[in-house]
Amino acid sequence: MNAMQTREEGAPSVYLDHNATAPLRPEVGQLWHALTAEGLGNPSSLHASGRRARDVIDQARERVAVALGVLEDEVVFTASGTEANNVALFGRAGALPKERTILVGPTEHPSVLAVMARLETAGRKVRRLAVDQRGLINPEQLAFLTEQAKVGLISIQLANNEVGTVQPLAELATYFTGDADGPRPTLHVDAVQALGRLPLDLAGELRHVDLCSLSMHKVGGPLGVGVLVRRRGLAMAPHLFGGGQEEGLRPGTENPAAIGAAALAVQLAVREQEAHAARVRELTEELYADLARELPSLTLVGPPIEARAARLPNTLCLSVDGMDARMLVTRLDLHGIEVSAGSACSSGAVEASHVLLAMGYDDATSRTGLRFSLGLSTTRSDCKRAVDVLVKVISPSLATRDNQADL
Repeated sequence: MNAMQTREEGAPSVYLDHNATAPLRPEVGQLWHALTAEGLGNPSSLHASGRRARDVIDQARERVAVALGVLEDEVVFTASGTEANNVALFGRAGALPKERTILVGPTEHPSVLAVMARLETAGRKVRRLAVDQRGLINPEQLAFLTEQAKVGLISIQLANNEVGTVQPLAELATYFTGDADGPRPTLHVDAVQALGRLPLDLAGELRHVDLCSLSMHKVGGPLGVGVLVRRRGLAMAPHLFGGGQEEGLRPGTENPAAIGAAALAVQLAVREQEAHAARVRELTEELYADLARELPSLTLVGPPIEARAARLPNTLCLSVDGMDARMLVTRLDLHGIEVSAGSACSSGAVEASHVLLAMGYDDATSRTGLRFSLGLSTTRSDCKRAVDVLVKVISPSLATRDNQADL
């Protein structure tokens, strides 16, 4: 039976899956519609319609650059965060000597790990860093590897999409500053989940980041637009061919209307970041407190709730012992509560979460991670409704399991 066909009639919809995608912001949607209605031409064409399309993209590039504190020619538009990761990693790896080692975190997004697997197949040496049960990278191992191996590229996710762990990048960067034997390794950062939720100071604290991947639909922009920040002068080897758009790194006709609207979403997300983070953190902590009180068998995955600097302000990953998270997602959806099990990009897979496995959880537990991610549209009543429904869904199963254990 199709779950969507059996949702309770009249059940109010509560959307708590903002890490997967955020609803389109109304002002962004209005701009997108207006630009689309103009009938923009091909940005590479020389006639008036083409020049207007190019102007929209140029203005968008300037808006994004100012918001992020980078140079305009350091902003590369892509079709997604996944594509930004691919362009960054294949591009930089292709420009490095083959003897250079590549380091990567084990809890990265699949679009990073899949690139690493392909690079290994091509003969590149890739080493995976270790994380603890909070999902934090081991700095001693990072220091040892950068001292012992000729490391050319390091890829670290700033904020994890499944459990919300935030890596202390400024601290970790002190371990790979370079030495007399060669320049420091290139640092690529997947900051898709960080934009609009954490300070993203690429001109200050994160000035050591050489490549930074972003996705606009995570902050209320349109689907189909990503950004790669590439520092000026960083050598890249294109892996897509057939056009000169975006400095040849991402050839293909751009979508000027979507890019123009996406730039506004970035600007708003950066401007409102501090206030937004404070609001959703309060809601998230209240949600966790209510769930922990009503369902003490729940286990928080990732850093402790009080470790604010190590957590995304909007994300909760909870484990219910013995209950498959995908089954819970379906049952919650029948009651109008929309959440995720692990990464939205792989939620249809049968495998255990690679993130939880890397954090030291066993195979069974790694299938139980239920993710709540809050956003601009989330209200306190949404969270209260989610608690009520989760208690309604889980309590009978827990009671049945406990009764069976007593037999």
